[in-house]
Amino acid sequence: MSLNKERYRTGNDISGIRMDVGLQFHKTIDYDRRQMRRALNAGANHLRREARRLLARRGVVSLPGETPGQDTGRLVRSIGTITRGSKGGWVKVGPRTIKGSVFYPAFLFYGSPKTGLEARANFMEIALQNKRELVRSEVRAALKDSLVPR
Repeated sequence: MSLNKERYRTGNDISGIRMDVGLQFHKTIDYDRRQMRRALNAGANHLRREARRLLARRGVVSLPGETPGQDTGRLVRSIGTITRGSKGGWVKVGPRTIKGSVFYPAFLFYGSPKTGLEARANFMEIALQNKRELVRSEVRAALKDSLVPR
């Protein structure tokens, strides 16, 4: 009786079915910073517009706990990109320092016992909550496109 050597061969053959399973490994993965920077800047613009929209009520006196109303528009104009990461990994959006005055948004957020100003709502946090999913989906899509395996 002779044995069929092919039948008992080990390796990729399992019960007579040839299976080639493997993972394609990449030696390097390229990261395109330009796409991520573009997505982060677009997200920063969404937040800037939303924060300005929240403050756009001209001539309305805000009550404690509400978003501040607009009187002169200096606070609205001060909202923008404050800093960016050196390699494009992050963007900070908020009110920039208003020239010729102390940091006015801090008084609105914390209140001032000296002047009797009560704390107002944090409009930047509200803007972030409103636009969180939009910005997150844009950045995720950009990250997926910016990682290129070789």
